Amino acid sequence: MKTYLPNTAEIEKKWILLDAEKEVLGKLAVKIANALRGKDQPTYTPHLDTGANIIVINAEKVQLTGNKNENKEYIKHTGFMGGRKVMTAKEVREKKPEFMIESAVKGMLPKGRLSRQVYSNLHVYAGPEHPHAAQKPELAN
Repeated sequence: MKTYLPNTAEIEKKWILLDAEKEVLGKLAVKIANALRGKDQPTYTPHLDTGANIIVINAEKVQLTGNKNENKEYIKHTGFMGGRKVMTAKEVREKKPEFMIESAVKGMLPKGRLSRQVYSNLHVYAGPEHPHAAQKPELAN
């Protein structure tokens, strides 16, 4: 019996809408990462982009467990001496709430060219509106 290998022309990319309201950040990121890679489908192939396009709304209302709102730190570096910038999760939520979900999902994806291509299929929005109504996204359960 031969292993089924989907052709790039045969792959149908769905659009899935996820609501982040009252969802825990880590559990939501796992769902998104698996759907982006296509691991939730029977046609999953490790070296092909068989996943879906994901739209996440209400990113500002995602939940963090415990004291992570005050203790979790997001670190970036400007490249200059002493250019380390540290922001808590509370500050990130106020300035750019999409970044919390984007960074959590990006950390769960493998590193490489395919991962960067798959990551471009993620669209995160802070509020309930999104500009992808023409794609007719399915509401995820």
